[in-house]
Amino acid sequence: MARDQLQVLSALDVAKTQWYHFTAIVIAGMGFFTDAYDLFCISLVTKLLGRIYYHVDGHPKPGTLPPNVSAAVNGVALCGTLAGQLFFGWLGDKMGRKRVYGITLMLMVVCSISSGLSLGKDPKAVITTLCFFRFWLGFGIGGDYPLSATIMSEYANKKTRGAFIAAVFAMQGFGILGGGIVAIVVSASFRAAFKSPPYSIDPIGSTVPQADYVWRIILMVGALPAAMTYYWRMKMPETARYTALVAKNAKQAAADMSKVLQVEIEAEQEKLERLAQDKKGSFGLFSREFLMRHGLHLLGTTSTWFLLDIAFYSQNLFQKDIFSAIGWIPPPQTMNALEEVFRIARAQTLIALCSTVPGYWFTVALIDYMGRFAIQLMGFAFMTIFMFALAIPYDHWTKKEHRIGFVVIYALTFFFANFGPNSTTFVVPAEIFPARLRSTCHGISAAAGKAGAIIGAFGFLYAAQSRDRTKTDAGYPPGIGVKYSLIVLGGINLLGALFTFLVPESKGRSLEEISGENEDENEAEMQGVHTGRTVPV
Repeated sequence: MARDQLQVLSALDVAKTQWYHFTAIVIAGMGFFTDAYDLFCISLVTKLLGRIYYHVDGHPKPGTLPPNVSAAVNGVALCGTLAGQLFFGWLGDKMGRKRVYGITLMLMVVCSISSGLSLGKDPKAVITTLCFFRFWLGFGIGGDYPLSATIMSEYANKKTRGAFIAAVFAMQGFGILGGGIVAIVVSASFRAAFKSPPYSIDPIGSTVPQADYVWRIILMVGALPAAMTYYWRMKMPETARYTALVAKNAKQAAADMSKVLQVEIEAEQEKLERLAQDKKGSFGLFSREFLMRHGLHLLGTTSTWFLLDIAFYSQNLFQKDIFSAIGWIPPPQTMNALEEVFRIARAQTLIALCSTVPGYWFTVALIDYMGRFAIQLMGFAFMTIFMFALAIPYDHWTKKEHRIGFVVIYALTFFFANFGPNSTTFVVPAEIFPARLRSTCHGISAAAGKAGAIIGAFGFLYAAQSRDRTKTDAGYPPGIGVKYSLIVLGGINLLGALFTFLVPESKGRSLEEISGENEDENEAEMQGVHTGRTVPV
């Protein structure tokens, strides 16, 4: 027998979609807009950093960041994000979602501005301070993952909860798009104001001194959306599920949600105290009972997010070939520094507009109809098929007349990543764990994903190098080549599809029903035995 649900939680589960739902999506979503902007905008300016700080006199091509410096600049924020997901995920369950939410946002604002103010003109000083501030920027971004997902899941009704959480995550697509648009506007403005010849004509003059302001402005603009939403984040009440189920304050939870839902809700403090006396509902993360009831779930959420992000962040392997093949980015020596920033930003904006953003919103539209399990399995399956379709006849795709086909399959691969596991791996961990461990478990799952991102972005950057030492990029050792890297990535996607079977379906059920928080003792024991079911029957 299921135990009686608190009235305040039942009211949230059956509430009609109201203005406060959309307010919560925008407030949480703007954090994710900022997250994506800050994480992805660095790729728009790394070429410019190479030209400014690593120019080599007499070299036929513009300066580029050495491999170790490039890895540090691009990867340090991912490392910070991983650490932030673990720390703030845990802190969100200890201190409350709202209190920690403000801390992460201020950290993002301060570090976005500081990244653009990286000190000195000496390359070592600039890169060191840039990496320092981007680590702490990533640390703040990391906290936004578990907190935004948990807050949205605990505010939403059970009918449209998946769409609301996915909509928060979908703001990532607009953040990537926003980063590209800002880079286009800034680079185009400076290019018009400060004319310069291509590198091949004047290597020194092709990078005007004012170009040093361009990358700094692009990085600093990331502070604006976060700063604009700080006030509204602080105005949001703590989620009723945290206040009632974790802080054990039914009166405050009822008062907060009465204002939000604009209905009278009974506090039921005595019922909450009776529920709190049941010790079986107080097991910890490292307890045997958690292992029995949620161990496979946590393995499912961590493994699928880890495997997905290896494949998702490996996309950088092919972008330079694709952009060059379809003429979006000509050889670097034929452009000046600002022209190169403009071209890269335009190319990434078009990719985001045509492939990235639509995939997210397909998930938002269909997740509460198809279910999380079906979308995730479908996404991994199509990613596997398309990766193998690119890999097996790879020599065919390298011929000029077939490169458009390569671009189409590449775009479809990442469309189904976003209309698939890239969205669902964010949604599900916010739904299937108990309230007192929800933020922690989401943070662990997200951190596993960022570990996969680091492998995908940098491990495969080395692995995809040609086996012929004379054809590798400057500074890189020989690897296994792009073809075999794609085959490995296809296998990784297939593993992701298999591990999806460990993740339970949460469509249309209350959070307490999914996590077992409103079950009696005998039902909980049965749940411990049958916890691996994925598809509702």
